[in-house]
Amino acid sequence: MTSGRLVLILCCLGQVLVLTSAQLSKLSIHGEVELEKQLLRLLLRLRAEENFDTLVIYGEDCVFHSMLRHSLVPTVLASSGSTDFDWSFSSSTLILSCGANAEREQNYRTLMKLQMTRRLIYLHEDIEPETVCGHYSVREQHNVAMVQSSVDQLLTIYTCRCFQEPNYEERDLCENRPIFVEHFRDMRGGIIRTQTDKLIPRTMVYVDAKSGKEKIIGYVANLVNNFAQKVNATLDFHQRWKDDEQEASYTDIIRGVEKDRLDIGTTIVSSLQVSNLDLLSYPYLLTSYCLMVPVPARLPYNQIYAIIVDPLVLCIIFVLFYLLSALLIYSQQLSWQGLTLANVLVNDKSLRGLLGQSFPFPRNSNRKLKLVCFILCFASLMITTMYESYLGSFLTLPPPEPALRTFPDVSNSRHKLAISRFELNVLTAKNNSHLRQLRRDHILVIEEVDQFMLLRDSFNDSFIYTVTNDRWSSYQDQQRIFKKPMFYYSLDLCFNRFLYLQIPLRRHLPYRHHFEEHMQRQQEFGLVQFWKSQSFYDMVRLGLTPMRDYSQPPHIDPAILVEDISWILKLFGAAIGISCCCFILELWLGRSRMASPSSNIN
Repeated sequence: MTSGRLVLILCCLGQVLVLTSAQLSKLSIHGEVELEKQLLRLLLRLRAEENFDTLVIYGEDCVFHSMLRHSLVPTVLASSGSTDFDWSFSSSTLILSCGANAEREQNYRTLMKLQMTRRLIYLHEDIEPETVCGHYSVREQHNVAMVQSSVDQLLTIYTCRCFQEPNYEERDLCENRPIFVEHFRDMRGGIIRTQTDKLIPRTMVYVDAKSGKEKIIGYVANLVNNFAQKVNATLDFHQRWKDDEQEASYTDIIRGVEKDRLDIGTTIVSSLQVSNLDLLSYPYLLTSYCLMVPVPARLPYNQIYAIIVDPLVLCIIFVLFYLLSALLIYSQQLSWQGLTLANVLVNDKSLRGLLGQSFPFPRNSNRKLKLVCFILCFASLMITTMYESYLGSFLTLPPPEPALRTFPDVSNSRHKLAISRFELNVLTAKNNSHLRQLRRDHILVIEEVDQFMLLRDSFNDSFIYTVTNDRWSSYQDQQRIFKKPMFYYSLDLCFNRFLYLQIPLRRHLPYRHHFEEHMQRQQEFGLVQFWKSQSFYDMVRLGLTPMRDYSQPPHIDPAILVEDISWILKLFGAAIGISCCCFILELWLGRSRMASPSSNIN
């Protein structure tokens, strides 16, 4: 009896345990389903705030993996915590992590591409949200939200916040406030570490009269200043570079950005100088890199007489002279009996006629001779009028010397090319083909960039200088106060016609996209062009450039001097010498004929 009751009790107890386990299993499945529903609602809400078309899940199996059967969007699984390929998708992505330490991405290119991507982390453990936000903040990944489920499967949402204490906020799924916000639209006085190269006119330092603080101005400095004001940030220029606290040079700024000591470099870098595009922003300016050539000088007066006589025209005049000489000889007797080489080459009537001088006109001339003389007089009128016009206009305003069109012309000119050592090294490293066309003895290399810029700013027209088009614009404005321009920008002599100028940025700069958007808006509204047009006036206002006319006024003589007609006098002396020689030769030949014995007539 006792054993039967015991068996009955055990059977009832087993039945109760089976029913209880079944009930608990149903409750657990129901709780997981409810949790999945809440997570799906959260993902749909995130998709409504900002659309995404790719999911990346980091970590081992968790509730995010169970949602894959709903197939919202294409999904990439990274169970090991890191991908084995460069992230090259152009799609917008949402990252899901199965735990606070699930994401251990080691691929550099993937880190760069996914740095600003939104992250949703499922917390298994009892971890403080403040710790997780701090961990991701150190890695400069700021778009982070966390979800944590309670015992009754209620979903709690935490979202990280920058520039405030505490560094997270709790959100409810039914709230109307966004979960992810743009933290860097208002940095609340956060620090932007920067440094300027103080190269005018792009960055000019001055002391504000009201506040007594150092400020910067220029078409690069204004861009950084306006961005700091837009995002409510503070610019920090006081970066220590060396033990003696010297000013930061251009290379120091690039090195500081490369080593993450600077956020933004207040300078511009050309695409020739830096090959790592991760350190550069979207192109700020498109310019060219050409030569600043002295304006060709006016020809001296003694060379004007040579340039007004074109060789081809001179040949035509000689041919016309010989034809008219032959026609004059034929027209006088209507025969070729008097045609000799001497009469054709040195015909007195034809020569004096083409020079516009009088000559004896033969009596009883026929119509053919009159027609030839008429042609001779008309040709002399045209030739003398043409050359008198040329001579008068060129003596009034002499033409300039031939302009330099090619790099070999630069090597053959009297001007040397002045270039800094830094620019020469860059062109040599790029194996520039135009540089190879210049003779090394025709290049003046200046070691220090500052010394090169001082020489170029002095408008010393003994040299040709390298310059970018954006810097040339300020030189062009400066030359407007000169009596005459001294230099011109030669588009025929360019080392690079399409040169991008970019702003140095730190690799993992979290607000890079905001800065590049700001930069493009400044270009769109024409502010950059306006700043460039005001560069020279800002330089004058700050006392960095004097209002001085570097051009030399042209020296105009009141009258033509002897050296101005030296070339003509030399030709006249040579012609007189040849004439004397011919006259002496004729006298000697005539005397020889008279002295020779007469022949005997038998």
